[in-house]
Amino acid sequence: MMNTNFKEIHIGELIKKRTSELKIDPFRICQFFHTDEKEIERMYLAESIDTEHLLRWSKLLEYDFFRLYSQHLILYAPPSGNKEEHVKKKQTSNLPQFRKSIYTVELINFILELIKTGQKTKLEVIEDYRIPKTTLYKWISKYKDSLGESD
Repeated sequence: MMNTNFKEIHIGELIKKRTSELKIDPFRICQFFHTDEKEIERMYLAESIDTEHLLRWSKLLEYDFFRLYSQHLILYAPPSGNKEEHVKKKQTSNLPQFRKSIYTVELINFILELIKTGQKTKLEVIEDYRIPKTTLYKWISKYKDSLGESD
């Protein structure tokens, strides 16, 4: 699932794409979901689906579809600027806490591709996605062959 657009996620299309990649028999999918082919087709056409179905798709297709939304949050919903308020909110929640800045290989490739193709400059990436400058330059150094850059 390379070159995924993390801004506009059409989950049905991505599920259908993964199903095709794995060549899963539609009968097996219908059995797994206890439904008919029409309902499965509706899910393929849906821009979003409920989390219970998404969890089942993730298990069936052995792919973490939730990660697409996590990557969207990392890129398009950076933490608020007021760190004291952010810490206060974090301490009062009884929900599990996760590290937000876990960058996947797909996300790194997405960012580096933006730079390589000239769609964004390094400074634009740092400002638009709030990726730390040191992190971006580590990625560039590590993946310089894929960027076509030399020392």
